[in-house]
Amino acid sequence: MELWYFPLLAVAGIAVGFLNVMAGGGSLISLPILIFLGLDPAMANGTNRVAILVQNITAVSSFRSQGYSEMRHSLSLALCTVPGAVAGAFAAVAVDPILFKRILGAVLVAAVVLILRKGPSSADEDRSVRRPVLAHLAMVGVGFWGGFLQAGVGFLIMPILFQLLRLDLIRVNMHKVFIVGIYTIPALLVFALEGKVWWLGGLALAVGNAAGAWLATRVTITHGERAIRVVFVAAVIAMGVKLILG
Repeated sequence: MELWYFPLLAVAGIAVGFLNVMAGGGSLISLPILIFLGLDPAMANGTNRVAILVQNITAVSSFRSQGYSEMRHSLSLALCTVPGAVAGAFAAVAVDPILFKRILGAVLVAAVVLILRKGPSSADEDRSVRRPVLAHLAMVGVGFWGGFLQAGVGFLIMPILFQLLRLDLIRVNMHKVFIVGIYTIPALLVFALEGKVWWLGGLALAVGNAAGAWLATRVTITHGERAIRVVFVAAVIAMGVKLILG
């Protein structure tokens, strides 16, 4: 590996970490770069998890330092993702992800519609008990997608938390980074056991991801829901165009 690979990954990681914390889709930047540098898709997928883990540890710590933390609630949601993440990571080692990219294209449309809608009104109180149950069940599927490909998982988590749990978008992102951080641990372990992690490259990328994540938490809290919506919609559109054009 050439020495210039490492500063390239660190700089790219800033954009990746910012996008991942604000909305999602940052892995659509990091995965192609890792593959361009010579890694096979499975190795790129595993290496990316090193940066994702560091990114979300940084984001959780940053949110917490600014008074945003609901650890028990975050943990209950995150634990539901773990079985799916393990299954998804094993699948990712052996299965080509093209089919999942096509599925993601359809999911993007639904995600934009849900995130732009207003949250549920008080008239929905009769369904208030069911909403947390559905949200936790949905996390199993989120975990599988995150374990398999990671790219775009934020686009799944945000509408689920926004619509089912009736959270504002700042708290949505607060929970999101904790959830992704937790399921990334077993997913990374699977890739590592299969020998699909380039640790030096992952750590270089992680430096940038952590910086981008720290910046994103500041923007999230300072500029609020409007900034999150703008970044979310822009990221979804960009991701949709990339999937359509291949």
